[in-house]
Amino acid sequence: MKAEMSPSCIRVIDLETAGNGPNDVCEIGWQDVVQGEDGRWQVSQARGSVLVSPGRPISVDTMAIHHIQDDDVASAPFWKAIAPSILRPHHPIVALAAHRAAFEQRYCTPRLAGATPWICTWKCALRVWPELPRFSNQMLRYLRRPEGLVHEIGLPAHRAMPDAYITAHHLRDELNATSLDELLSWSSEPGLLPRVPAGSDRGKSWDRLLGDRDTDIRFSAQTELIRRGKAEPATVAITTQQSLF
Repeated sequence: MKAEMSPSCIRVIDLETAGNGPNDVCEIGWQDVVQGEDGRWQVSQARGSVLVSPGRPISVDTMAIHHIQDDDVASAPFWKAIAPSILRPHHPIVALAAHRAAFEQRYCTPRLAGATPWICTWKCALRVWPELPRFSNQMLRYLRRPEGLVHEIGLPAHRAMPDAYITAHHLRDELNATSLDELLSWSSEPGLLPRVPAGSDRGKSWDRLLGDRDTDIRFSAQTELIRRGKAEPATVAITTQQSLF
C-alpha cells in the first residue's frame, strides 16, 4: 500500500522475552507510523507479530506476564534469523521506536537493526506531556485516550503487536506535537523527569524545591530549571558551613 512505501516511516517495535539472555526474545511485534502528504503523522495499517524460539525454556516469571508458553514457540524461527527482516524492512524507515527503547535495543543490536536511529517514546512523553502523573505505555493509553485507538487491537496487553500498536499512537501524537529531530535528540539523552522521583520530596515539581530549605537542594533545583529553560540564572546565597561532617 502507498503508506508502506513512504520514506517518512517509523517502525515501532515491541518485544516479549523468555528471560534476560541476549537471544531470549520469544515474540516481536511491530506497527508503522507514516507521514501523510499534509505533513501530519498517522498510524498505518502495517502491523504484525512473529513468535520466536529463544532456544531454551521460557521462564515462569516472564510467562506469567505475556502467557507465551514453550509449546507456542517450539517450531518458531530463532531471533537472529527473523530479526533483520522486521527491523530492516524492504520499505525505507527513518527510525525505529519503542517505549523505554533501551530494553528493545538490548536485543535489536546494530548487527541486526543496522544504523537506524531509535526514538524512545517514554523519554519523549516526559517532555511532551510533563503534567501527566505516570508515563508507562498502558498508563499513557488511558490517561491520554489517543484519538483513533481501537481498544480491541491493543489487547491483550503485554503481547508484542498490541503493545506496539499502543506505543505507535503515543509516537504519532509526539511527532505531531514537535519535530522528528527533536524526538531523536531527546531519545539520545537520559530521561528528563518532570518531578522528583524518590525520597521525602517524591512527586514534587522541581520549582517547589526553590523555597527556604537546604542550600544544596535549592541550588540543584534552580540549576535543573535553568537547564530546562524554565528559570533565569540567579545567585543562590551560600550559607557558611558549620561543620565538615
